[in-house]
Amino acid sequence: MKLRLHRAWIVGAITFVTLIAAAAFRSTTSIMFVPLEQEFGWTRSLTSSAVAVNLVVYGLTAPFAATLMERFTVRKVAISALGLIVLGTGLTVFMTEGWQLILYWGVFVGLGTGCLALVFASLVANRWFTKRRGLVTGIFSAAYATGQLIFLPLLSTVVMTGGWRFSSIVVAAFAAAIIPLFFLGFKNSPAEANTLPYGGLSSEPAGKAAPRTAAATIGVLFESMRQPAFWVLAGTFFVCGWTTNGLIGAHFIPAAHDHGMPMGTAAGLLALVGVFDFVGTILSGWLTDKVDPVWLLMFYYGLRGLALFTVPFVLGPTVELPLMFFVVFYGLDWIATVPPTIELCRKYFGINRSPTVYGWVFAAHMVGAAIAAAFAGVIREVQGSYFIAWITAAVLCLIAAGSVLILRRIEPNLAIATDRKVAS
Repeated sequence: MKLRLHRAWIVGAITFVTLIAAAAFRSTTSIMFVPLEQEFGWTRSLTSSAVAVNLVVYGLTAPFAATLMERFTVRKVAISALGLIVLGTGLTVFMTEGWQLILYWGVFVGLGTGCLALVFASLVANRWFTKRRGLVTGIFSAAYATGQLIFLPLLSTVVMTGGWRFSSIVVAAFAAAIIPLFFLGFKNSPAEANTLPYGGLSSEPAGKAAPRTAAATIGVLFESMRQPAFWVLAGTFFVCGWTTNGLIGAHFIPAAHDHGMPMGTAAGLLALVGVFDFVGTILSGWLTDKVDPVWLLMFYYGLRGLALFTVPFVLGPTVELPLMFFVVFYGLDWIATVPPTIELCRKYFGINRSPTVYGWVFAAHMVGAAIAAAFAGVIREVQGSYFIAWITAAVLCLIAAGSVLILRRIEPNLAIATDRKVAS
């Protein structure tokens, strides 16, 4: 008997590749810190500010991405987003002033990658999968984080051999190469492909995946803010962003460089974090289908906090065993928080509203990342080291681990009952 691949897996594969690519596009700035500072005489605060702007724009774009995709189709928005990334990374080749880095990389690339963030992944998973949704969400989450980390050693090699401008050209070309995939194989919904979601029709209430106007999207935020579950999820995800994209993602390489480690070695370690992240996040997606997501989040944040306390003491000019333990452990825990957080958004806010609600939760994630990126840059400039930044992040994780237990006392069905209120 000939087995036919369900169309959902083709759409999922294109989504997977796009998430890897979009995350990679954002990763170049951290490896360009030192070259840009050396060429233009810019400070660490300035280069960190560019990353912070990118993270804020990226995060605040995410809630509106689902609205744009509902109104103009996923494919059109994704293609436009990739075009913005090509424009932003391409223009950095010609920049000579700090504000241009903030505009091109912070705003243009932030907008483009914000439309291709995990809100995009959540929408695809909701539309195309009623079975294995937690696992698929875990795979998408792994693609998002792993893409950034795996591309770092490749791009750092390009920077060291061809210069930072050539690295920007490579990123722009790669973004352009993704666009044909959407023309060739991506479908916006199972109905457009004349098929059913993988696993068959869902018993959950049908409705729009997102509001169709920006005002309605903001309305979902204000409505969600009335529920304690939103503050718990947004607050803990704020800490997640602080301790991943904002601190480790933006500052691990320059921090390792401060301890005498070559940039290529540090980038390789961050790539290794990505390898283990891929395994850890997919495993987290699988566990989310089987274990209460609240317990998973408590476990993830608690162990992440303990790991961060060790960073100032394991960094050095060479790679020793304690540092390898940190890399492996932090990789497994890097963004394992995403599948249970998305599942809790579905649980407390319903299948139809959850992409938009998760968009706002994700915005909190990236605001946390932006504050951490700027905070760590200032701490490094003032103190001469990142010690306070590491300890602050560790304490925040332990607070998040305790805070998530509040969800055990909140009933989820209040939000599901209002699922049909998504504005058109």
